Amino acid sequence: MERMIEKANILIEALPYIRKFYGKSIVIKYGGHAMVDEALKSSFAEDIILLKYVGINVVVVHGGGPQIGEMLKKLGIDSKFVSGMRVTDKETMNIVEMVLAGSVNKEIVKLINKHGGKAIGLSGKDGNLIKAKKLLITKQDDFVKTSEIIDIGHVGTVESVNINVLKSMMENFIPVIAPIGVDDNFETYNINADLVAASVAKFLKAEKLILLTDVPGVLDKNKNLISSIKTSQIESLKKDETLTGGMIPKIDACADAVFGGVNKAHIIDGRIKHSVLLEIFTDSGIGTQVVAG
Repeated sequence: MERMIEKANILIEALPYIRKFYGKSIVIKYGGHAMVDEALKSSFAEDIILLKYVGINVVVVHGGGPQIGEMLKKLGIDSKFVSGMRVTDKETMNIVEMVLAGSVNKEIVKLINKHGGKAIGLSGKDGNLIKAKKLLITKQDDFVKTSEIIDIGHVGTVESVNINVLKSMMENFIPVIAPIGVDDNFETYNINADLVAASVAKFLKAEKLILLTDVPGVLDKNKNLISSIKTSQIESLKKDETLTGGMIPKIDACADAVFGGVNKAHIIDGRIKHSVLLEIFTDSGIGTQVVAG
């Protein structure tokens, strides 16, 4: 009986959040270990379906860097990176699109549908969903005090998102988006999935953006979790090197979403089963939230 009462209390704790987020939109970036471990894949699909059944509009944006790297290796093509970005010539872009919009996207759609949901796969090409522009890398040379503009090929940033395409599908389906966009000349670009998720959340005016990662969130110098960060604190956290490496673009994506009208952005540990539900429907939540202020 005690266990049954405990389950009832969990549902009661979730009730105000279900009421608060009913009819709202949440954008979730799916990546990392949660895309590989079978138990985590199942729990993610269950989380997404539950959100949909309680009246929350869910949009999933996925990554796929490791899968791209694996396919390029099989084909004997070297992976080259500049400032953490994959150099993507036309041949590589064809493979990137095949992996992201093909095998990875359809695998996630199948996963959600298998667990009882109704997902539909999209890339930024579908309905001109994601308008992109070329990303140029500026590389600084501190020794001679000069900078160099580097063209890394078919790598882009998001210029705009055609929200009408999403809204036409969100009522009945869970959109699953591969991070690929096209420019005005219909050139195809590979775009960082965190940036795509942030842009979709911003243009959709979503209630939340959630980034699944392989870390607990942002940690302080003593390796303790920072549960909340205001946008005004981000630059100082970069200067004192609390924010380093791959966490910087994730925080920047969260800040961009919040500045664009998203209520809150969250960086959470996707290695925890049902991490999405724990973040949305519990009083304490998990991970690090980024808020305006």
